[in-house]
Amino acid sequence: MASFLTDLFTSIFTPGPTHSLLVATNFSFAALQAVLLVLLIFTSSIHFIVLSVLCAGLWWSINWFAAELEAAKKEEKTREAKRLEQTQRQRRGTSAEDSDTETERSKDHAPTVAAEPVPSTTLSPDDAEASVRKRR
Repeated sequence: MASFLTDLFTSIFTPGPTHSLLVATNFSFAALQAVLLVLLIFTSSIHFIVLSVLCAGLWWSINWFAAELEAAKKEEKTREAKRLEQTQRQRRGTSAEDSDTETERSKDHAPTVAAEPVPSTTLSPDDAEASVRKRR
């Protein structure tokens, strides 16, 4: 019990939801629901039903938000790992898209055909002036 209280106290100063803080929050909301149920039984007032619904909604939203923060942390770690891997590949001089074989190329990376005809590499006299044609 003492270690839990110590963890709870230190988790207050730790950014983000920690396990001990979520356990304490869930215990507090469960105790509040129990108190509201007892008060509803003794007083038969509709106010405690409304308060219980509000409490349940807040309890659910806190747990949902904590789960979303955890998912965002995991996604950020995955993105950071991919970014690190990509920078390491670039330092080595290769990338995931760079390949020496043509069979691994996809349709998106197919070579394009030149729109203009390629000039001839042989020297031949021009019919009109009998001179050597120049490359473009």
